[in-house]
Amino acid sequence: MAGFGHSTRRHPRSRGRTWSRTGPDRATLGMIGAICAIAGFFVLGIILGPVAIACGWLSMGRTWSGSRHVSALVAVVLGAIDTLLAIIWLAGAASPGGGLL
Repeated sequence: MAGFGHSTRRHPRSRGRTWSRTGPDRATLGMIGAICAIAGFFVLGIILGPVAIACGWLSMGRTWSGSRHVSALVAVVLGAIDTLLAIIWLAGAASPGGGLL
């Protein structure tokens, strides 16, 4: 029904439907980031911490302003703490005499 004055040339899609529907949504990314951050405290914190930060940041829409999901903020904060603790642990293990006592 593109004829009869209803042209789709100006606005092919409405404003709210311009995103890709193939990837995970923001709530799912926030939950994945929070799970990675919590798991990072127990295993592979140097890897799971930055993954949690990235998932949380993408879940927040790559901005600090606007409405945020709690899980996204938890993912970013716990991921940062997790990464910092992993770096401190690695620096302590790499120091001279580390692990002797």
